[in-house]
Amino acid sequence: MPRLLGVDVPGKKRIEYALRYIHGIGPCRAGEIIEKCGIDPAKKSDDLTADEIRQIVTFIQENYRVEGDLRREVSQNIRRLISIGSYRGLRHKRSLPVRGQRTKTNARTRKGAKRTVGAVRDKAVRAAMKAGK
Repeated sequence: MPRLLGVDVPGKKRIEYALRYIHGIGPCRAGEIIEKCGIDPAKKSDDLTADEIRQIVTFIQENYRVEGDLRREVSQNIRRLISIGSYRGLRHKRSLPVRGQRTKTNARTRKGAKRTVGAVRDKAVRAAMKAGK
């Protein structure tokens, strides 16, 4: 299991798929990195030589923002939107969908589990609530 930029990439997978485990590298970028470094895409990540690993790491560091730097930049962008009071910032602050999705139904990922609001139908629960007053 080789370690690239602080991430353990799976050793049994082809390098073109293993690179995607690094935050900020997707299918397109992984293919581009392999092509520029001149590495066979069918090669397993365990089979990479130390020189090839070094070559991949230096290429990524020189050309892309990945892992911690990318995460930090994204969180700073969100904080900036919140601080200037933009609509998108307010949506982030309230944990609601930011990109125009509907919220009457769906949106459960952002809103969390359903919270029932309104009348309690069970008489035993209602009596216990009254007694607790």
